[in-house]
Amino acid sequence: MTGQPTNDPRVLTLAEGDNIVVLKSTIQAGERILLCGQEVFVPHTLGLGHKLAAEDIPAGQDIIKYGFPIGFAAADIPLGGHVHVHNLTSRYTQVEVME
Repeated sequence: MTGQPTNDPRVLTLAEGDNIVVLKSTIQAGERILLCGQEVFVPHTLGLGHKLAAEDIPAGQDIIKYGFPIGFAAADIPLGGHVHVHNLTSRYTQVEVME
């Protein structure tokens, strides 16, 4: 045992220091899963590749995937919260404002 927190086998941490996990398979709406040693409720069905917060992520904090920031939280995201376009502002698709 490495002493790392226990996760549901359907989630994967891609790199040390990531604050999200990626789904390896579908999790159905209403399921409770183990994430970072804590039980969390998943309110919506989420499929392969979707991201969940591996810790509480406050608004403005970087979202770390593969050990690098991919964007920042547009709102507070609780442990187990779905991380997607509704609460993640990308660092790669920023809109340029025309004057």
